[in-house]
Amino acid sequence: MSGVRRVIVGVSASPGCLPALRYAENVARRNDALLVAVHAWVPPSGEFAGRRYPSPPCLREAWKEAAQQRLREALDAAWGGRPADIALRLMIIRGEPGPALIDVASFTGDLLVVGAGRRGPMARIRHSRVSRHCLAHALCPVLTVPAPALAPTAGHGLRAWSFRHRELTVDRALS
Repeated sequence: MSGVRRVIVGVSASPGCLPALRYAENVARRNDALLVAVHAWVPPSGEFAGRRYPSPPCLREAWKEAAQQRLREALDAAWGGRPADIALRLMIIRGEPGPALIDVASFTGDLLVVGAGRRGPMARIRHSRVSRHCLAHALCPVLTVPAPALAPTAGHGLRAWSFRHRELTVDRALS
Protein backbone atom coordinates (compact mmCIF):
# COMPACT_ATOMS: atom_id res chain seq x y z
CA MET A 1 0.00 0.00 0.00
CA SER A 2 1.83 3.05 -1.18
CA GLY A 3 0.86 6.57 -0.31
CA VAL A 4 -0.21 5.76 3.24
CA ARG A 5 0.63 8.66 5.56
CA ARG A 6 -1.48 7.70 8.58
CA VAL A 7 -2.62 4.29 9.79
CA ILE A 8 -5.63 4.57 12.08
CA VAL A 9 -6.44 1.50 14.16
CA GLY A 10 -9.49 0.92 16.33
CA VAL A 11 -8.66 -0.30 19.83
CA SER A 12 -11.13 -2.00 22.14
CA ALA A 13 -10.93 -4.02 25.34
CA SER A 14 -11.35 -7.31 23.46
CA PRO A 15 -8.63 -9.78 22.43
CA GLY A 16 -9.82 -9.40 18.82
CA CYS A 17 -8.20 -5.97 18.57
CA LEU A 18 -4.68 -7.36 19.15
CA PRO A 19 -4.19 -8.72 15.59
CA ALA A 20 -5.48 -5.41 14.19
CA LEU A 21 -3.00 -3.47 16.35
CA ARG A 22 -0.09 -5.66 15.27
CA TYR A 23 -1.05 -5.48 11.59
CA ALA A 24 -1.47 -1.71 11.74
CA GLU A 25 1.97 -1.41 13.33
CA ASN A 26 3.53 -3.43 10.51
CA VAL A 27 1.82 -1.32 7.82
CA ALA A 28 2.91 1.91 9.55
CA ARG A 29 6.52 0.68 9.75
CA ARG A 30 6.62 -0.37 6.08
CA ASN A 31 5.24 2.99 4.95
CA ASP A 32 7.01 5.15 7.54
CA ALA A 33 3.56 6.43 8.51
CA LEU A 34 2.05 7.82 11.68
CA LEU A 35 0.17 5.17 13.68
CA VAL A 36 -2.98 6.52 15.35
CA ALA A 37 -4.53 4.23 17.99
CA VAL A 38 -8.15 5.26 18.65
CA HIS A 39 -10.29 4.08 21.55
CA ALA A 40 -13.89 5.30 21.51
CA TRP A 41 -16.02 5.07 24.61
CA VAL A 42 -19.62 5.63 25.55
CA PRO A 43 -20.89 6.22 29.10
CA PRO A 44 -22.34 3.07 30.70
CA SER A 45 -25.84 4.52 30.47
CA GLY A 46 -25.38 5.44 26.80
CA GLU A 47 -25.19 8.80 25.07
CA PHE A 48 -28.95 9.40 25.02
CA ALA A 49 -29.37 8.81 28.76
CA GLY A 50 -26.23 10.86 29.42
CA ARG A 51 -27.72 13.87 27.64
CA ARG A 52 -31.09 13.49 29.30
CA TYR A 53 -29.73 12.89 32.81
CA PRO A 54 -26.23 14.41 32.93
CA SER A 55 -23.70 12.71 35.17
CA PRO A 56 -21.50 14.61 37.62
CA PRO A 57 -18.18 15.77 36.14
CA CYS A 58 -16.20 13.53 38.51
CA LEU A 59 -18.02 10.46 37.15
CA ARG A 60 -17.42 11.48 33.53
CA GLU A 61 -13.74 11.99 34.35
CA ALA A 62 -13.57 8.52 35.94
CA TRP A 63 -15.07 6.98 32.78
CA LYS A 64 -12.55 8.82 30.62
CA GLU A 65 -9.67 7.62 32.81
CA ALA A 66 -11.01 4.06 32.56
CA ALA A 67 -11.01 4.40 28.76
CA GLN A 68 -7.39 5.63 28.84
CA GLN A 69 -6.47 2.64 31.02
CA ARG A 70 -8.13 0.21 28.57
CA LEU A 71 -6.14 1.76 25.71
CA ARG A 72 -2.86 1.44 27.63
CA GLU A 73 -3.65 -2.19 28.55
CA ALA A 74 -4.40 -3.06 24.93
CA LEU A 75 -1.10 -1.52 23.80
CA ASP A 76 0.75 -3.43 26.53
CA ALA A 77 -0.93 -6.67 25.46
CA ALA A 78 -0.18 -6.13 21.76
CA TRP A 79 3.37 -4.77 21.96
CA GLY A 80 4.51 -5.00 25.58
CA GLY A 81 4.25 -1.22 25.92
CA ARG A 82 4.52 1.79 23.68
CA PRO A 83 6.94 1.16 20.79
CA ALA A 84 9.77 3.69 20.84
CA ASP A 85 10.80 3.47 17.18
CA ILE A 86 7.47 4.38 15.54
CA ALA A 87 5.47 7.60 15.43
CA LEU A 88 2.41 6.84 17.58
CA ARG A 89 -0.52 9.04 18.54
CA LEU A 90 -3.13 7.91 21.08
CA MET A 91 -6.69 9.19 20.88
CA ILE A 92 -9.55 8.76 23.34
CA ILE A 93 -12.89 9.80 21.83
CA ARG A 94 -16.26 9.91 23.51
CA GLY A 95 -18.74 8.43 21.07
CA GLU A 96 -19.72 5.29 19.23
CA PRO A 97 -16.67 3.46 17.80
CA GLY A 98 -17.76 3.27 14.15
CA PRO A 99 -18.55 6.96 13.62
CA ALA A 100 -15.55 8.00 15.75
CA LEU A 101 -13.16 5.98 13.56
CA ILE A 102 -14.73 7.38 10.39
CA ASP A 103 -14.26 10.94 11.69
CA VAL A 104 -10.58 10.35 12.45
CA ALA A 105 -9.83 8.55 9.16
CA SER A 106 -11.02 11.35 6.89
CA PHE A 107 -7.89 12.51 5.07
CA THR A 108 -6.25 11.47 1.82
CA GLY A 109 -3.48 9.03 2.61
CA ASP A 110 -5.27 7.45 5.59
CA LEU A 111 -5.71 3.72 6.07
CA LEU A 112 -8.22 2.47 8.62
CA VAL A 113 -7.53 -0.90 10.29
CA VAL A 114 -10.25 -2.58 12.36
CA GLY A 115 -10.83 -6.02 13.78
CA ALA A 116 -13.30 -8.13 11.82
CA GLY A 117 -15.17 -9.33 14.89
CA ARG A 118 -16.21 -12.86 15.69
CA ARG A 119 -17.18 -15.44 13.13
CA GLY A 120 -20.45 -17.32 12.84
CA PRO A 121 -23.87 -16.12 11.72
CA MET A 122 -25.18 -14.91 15.10
CA ALA A 123 -21.84 -13.39 16.12
CA ARG A 124 -21.67 -11.43 12.87
CA ILE A 125 -25.11 -9.98 13.45
CA ARG A 126 -24.42 -8.94 17.03
CA HIS A 127 -20.71 -8.15 17.21
CA SER A 128 -19.34 -6.81 13.92
CA ARG A 129 -21.18 -3.50 13.82
CA VAL A 130 -18.00 -1.41 13.97
CA SER A 131 -16.24 -3.11 11.07
CA ARG A 132 -19.40 -3.10 8.95
CA HIS A 133 -20.00 0.59 9.69
CA CYS A 134 -16.44 1.46 8.75
CA LEU A 135 -16.58 -0.56 5.52
CA ALA A 136 -19.85 1.09 4.53
CA HIS A 137 -19.05 4.71 5.40
CA ALA A 138 -15.29 5.29 5.29
CA LEU A 139 -13.84 7.62 2.67
CA CYS A 140 -10.42 5.95 2.91
CA PRO A 141 -9.32 2.33 2.42
CA VAL A 142 -10.41 0.01 5.25
CA LEU A 143 -8.59 -3.15 6.23
CA THR A 144 -10.41 -5.67 8.41
CA VAL A 145 -8.22 -8.09 10.31
CA PRO A 146 -9.86 -11.41 11.25
CA ALA A 147 -10.06 -12.65 14.81
CA PRO A 148 -7.28 -14.97 15.98
CA ALA A 149 -7.60 -18.65 15.10
CA LEU A 150 -7.89 -19.47 18.81
CA ALA A 151 -11.15 -17.53 19.20
CA PRO A 152 -13.51 -20.19 17.76
CA THR A 153 -11.89 -22.89 19.90
CA ALA A 154 -12.44 -20.98 23.15
CA GLY A 155 -15.52 -23.10 23.79
CA HIS A 156 -19.23 -22.62 23.99
CA GLY A 157 -21.70 -22.01 26.76
CA LEU A 158 -21.18 -20.18 30.03
CA ARG A 159 -17.39 -20.60 30.08
CA ALA A 160 -17.03 -19.07 26.61
CA TRP A 161 -19.40 -16.24 27.52
CA SER A 162 -17.30 -15.31 30.53
CA PHE A 163 -14.13 -15.48 28.40
CA ARG A 164 -15.53 -13.08 25.80
CA HIS A 165 -17.06 -10.67 28.31
CA ARG A 166 -14.13 -9.91 30.57
CA GLU A 167 -11.84 -6.99 30.05
CA LEU A 168 -8.50 -7.43 28.36
CA THR A 169 -5.45 -7.21 30.58
CA VAL A 170 -1.80 -7.93 29.87
CA ASP A 171 -1.89 -11.05 32.06
CA ARG A 172 -4.95 -12.45 30.26
CA ALA A 173 -3.49 -11.74 26.83
CA LEU A 174 -0.19 -13.41 27.63
CA SER A 175 -1.68 -16.51 29.30
